[in-house]
Amino acid sequence: MNLKHSKQRDSIIAFLATRKDHPTADVVYKNVRQSFPNISLGTVYRNLTLLADLGEIARVRVGDGVDHFDYDTSPHYHFICSECGGVSDLDLPIMTRITKAAQENFKGEIEGQVTYFYGRCDNCISKN
Repeated sequence: MNLKHSKQRDSIIAFLATRKDHPTADVVYKNVRQSFPNISLGTVYRNLTLLADLGEIARVRVGDGVDHFDYDTSPHYHFICSECGGVSDLDLPIMTRITKAAQENFKGEIEGQVTYFYGRCDNCISKN
């Protein structure tokens, strides 16, 4: 798909590239709006959805009913804090071994996997 160039879309990508906390569309909107005051939440969400559909960013659904977005599209795990709801990357080198083991025990074709780890993040632990 050949997209028309968009400064707003570039701004969304640039913002996501600076984040590791997997922001929601609302967080992206509030930040991109500083550069583009007339941008709407709908425009931000449509661009995030388009970018995710094209594979340029990742859409992360962690069970809280809200889409989170990740600039890093490489295969990796996520950790979700059960206290603050924060989402962060969890780099484990065993990801390919798990997919391979699953494929060996399944007659169909496995195209990928999604695994979330839950618990309390270090910030929440240190607050208590």
